[in-house]
Amino acid sequence: MFEGFKHAQLQTSDPEVKINLRYGGQGPAVLLLHGNPLTHATWHKVAPLLAKDFTVVVSDLRGYGDSSKPQGLPDHSNYSFRRMGQDQIEVMEQLGFKQFFLVGHDRGARTAFRMALDYPDRIQKYVPVDIVPTYTVWTDLSLKKGLELYHWFFMAQPYDFPERLLSANLEYYMKKKLEKHMHGMGGMAPEAVAEYFRCATPEQIHGVCEDYRAAATIDFAMDKADYEAERKIACPVMVLWGDKSHVETSRPREVWPRYAANIVAMQSVQSGHYPQEQAAEQVYQALYRFLKI
Repeated sequence: MFEGFKHAQLQTSDPEVKINLRYGGQGPAVLLLHGNPLTHATWHKVAPLLAKDFTVVVSDLRGYGDSSKPQGLPDHSNYSFRRMGQDQIEVMEQLGFKQFFLVGHDRGARTAFRMALDYPDRIQKYVPVDIVPTYTVWTDLSLKKGLELYHWFFMAQPYDFPERLLSANLEYYMKKKLEKHMHGMGGMAPEAVAEYFRCATPEQIHGVCEDYRAAATIDFAMDKADYEAERKIACPVMVLWGDKSHVETSRPREVWPRYAANIVAMQSVQSGHYPQEQAAEQVYQALYRFLKI
């Protein structure tokens, strides 16, 4: 995977955290961020296509993949989307990119959402893949949605209850987690799945749980304040989601205009929760058209 891409691990301003990444191609910079329980490998089908016209950076969020996984702080602030976003801003600057396009899937899309709000001078365009914003997820829950998103509540439980239960049989957990969101459409390459399983360590499970604890506490407070102040993402936005995903029933066309002032396009592709793997060509074509405008 990622033939011709260079590999790096770059130090952030947090002395405990280095970010693992690959980069390749030429042209305007685009950063691709992954979700849970994935790593940067989730972009292995799309990144090489984009690299024909862009300098593509794929990285592991803190707590995931081969990036550092520090112990969570009592207030979970070192796993907030703001802190995870700051990591990515810092490594992109080290690579020479003060401005860049930003694409994120799942947790990566939520990190990217915060980056687009916090760094409007840095983020030129933003593409969230298969999410509605976090504040809406927490405040617009039905019984059906609560059951679909049980892990948001389970992983946010106090340390180290979810860590102990999940680490007892990580292979079983990973298999069920991935299959649940494929929605019967398959589409994951064996080499990518092997990477996800390799990185599924107790240390990563702690990082993931801290990510979800932060989402339910410090991130929610930030998002609530921004929403009530009617603060919106200013850069051009394209919203993508899978037509078989749970996001399809979350009314993305209705919800996203509450959070972004300049939505250029909103479209679904033929996939479950993993469009970049299950509908890679469709995702690439959509990204190319949007980023090349």
